[in-house]
Amino acid sequence: MQVIKYAFQQHGDQRGMLVAIEEYKDIPFEVKRVYYMYDTRKEVHRGFHAHKNLEQVLICVNGSCKVKLDNGVETKIVSLEKPYEGLYVSNNIWREMYDFAENTVLMVLASNYYDEEDYIRDYDKFLEFVKKRKEGK
Repeated sequence: MQVIKYAFQQHGDQRGMLVAIEEYKDIPFEVKRVYYMYDTRKEVHRGFHAHKNLEQVLICVNGSCKVKLDNGVETKIVSLEKPYEGLYVSNNIWREMYDFAENTVLMVLASNYYDEEDYIRDYDKFLEFVKKRKEGK
């Protein structure tokens, strides 16, 4: 499984820092939805799902967290801890976010609008879905 972590261009001076992110330039899709998580306690785990079609970029704009990615064959853990880095998560990838530092804000840029039909929320069904995709069904 290839993990793609973007380092966005930073601009700054004595006034502070700025990061601008443009669709198709800095990330590989058109952004249709933006949401963020905050006030998540360290012991809380979030996610526990995959998407059939949706692509995402996760950015820890404040604090830090870990992201467990699983393609049905292998698992990787990625730390997000810099506000100018983004983690690309393609479709057909199970994800879990955890180990949130105090005051973490995790922002997500998504390639499409919310659609409950796109979610796979059961890990065994996710494995079945991945297997069928590989078989071309």
